[in-house]
Amino acid sequence: MTTHKPVLIIGGAGFVGALAARTLRKLHPKLPIAIGGRNLEKAEAVAKEIGNAEAVVIDLNRKDLGVAANKGFSAIAMFVYDDTLNALHYAQTNAVPYLSVSTGIQEIGPEIALYAHKANAPFLMGSSWLGGAASLAVVHFARQFETVDSIEITALLDEHDMGGPAAEADFTRLTMMSSTLGLESGKWHWNPSGEQGRSVTSVDGRQVPGLSYAPFDVFSLPVTTGAETVLFDFALGETASRHRGEHFSTEITIAISGKRKDGTEGRSRYEFVHPEGQAPVTALAVALAVERLVGLDGKAAPAPGLYFAEMLVEADHAIKRFKEFGASIKQAA
Repeated sequence: MTTHKPVLIIGGAGFVGALAARTLRKLHPKLPIAIGGRNLEKAEAVAKEIGNAEAVVIDLNRKDLGVAANKGFSAIAMFVYDDTLNALHYAQTNAVPYLSVSTGIQEIGPEIALYAHKANAPFLMGSSWLGGAASLAVVHFARQFETVDSIEITALLDEHDMGGPAAEADFTRLTMMSSTLGLESGKWHWNPSGEQGRSVTSVDGRQVPGLSYAPFDVFSLPVTTGAETVLFDFALGETASRHRGEHFSTEITIAISGKRKDGTEGRSRYEFVHPEGQAPVTALAVALAVERLVGLDGKAAPAPGLYFAEMLVEADHAIKRFKEFGASIKQAA
């Protein structure tokens, strides 16, 4: 195996960040990992647990992140919201592939401006739903179609599955917008987030009050699939498994309309459910993205550029991995 510099996970001592570190370790037992954060003690605990890892104190108020000048990383995965953009600045200055999962559609401008001026390494915009899991599933199932007309995604996040304080802060920040972006019949427009009558159907058929939402899937999938309508609805409520008295799950439902490969026209529905909630799905999506950014899969690492998850990670491979890690992904009856 080629020797790599450590992969830096900023926020790696947090709930999802630590799970991403464990997932990356499971996929690549010999890969050096750096657990970055403000609290050295917490970072050291995660580093000790996963092995072949180190703890690094990160100061997001500094453009050098407070790390030694001779310290190098093979990639940076960002699990906390960085309102300074210093982590992206550091990554591009040092030509380090970078992935962020906490940026909202309304916040992307400063990141794009910074990247446009530096553009020294790949930048994966990972704020699609659950790190790109929904988009990867859409691409996988869209292969059943000759042409795709519309994509409707609904996501049900259990109220008990918010994660840590950083995730809760992200949720509050990203859902406070009064309008969200959507594409309908080839035209972009803003929808009221709390539109009356908006609801998400759980996989057990229950209707859960929701709102329109716009993770990065909304503007990446039209290009990826050619769809002229892409809509995303989200609900925070009780998932089907918890309603049955079991552990909370996470649910993604996908409806694709268009002309199928067999020549028929129609709409097909698909369900993506993980019985342990959103964290293992997000963690694996990020681990697969890091794997590709660093070239850990044996293929050449990508050139500098702006990417979404489905542009780098092969969708069928991702679906296989999600299933291996416990997800149920299938066409709905």
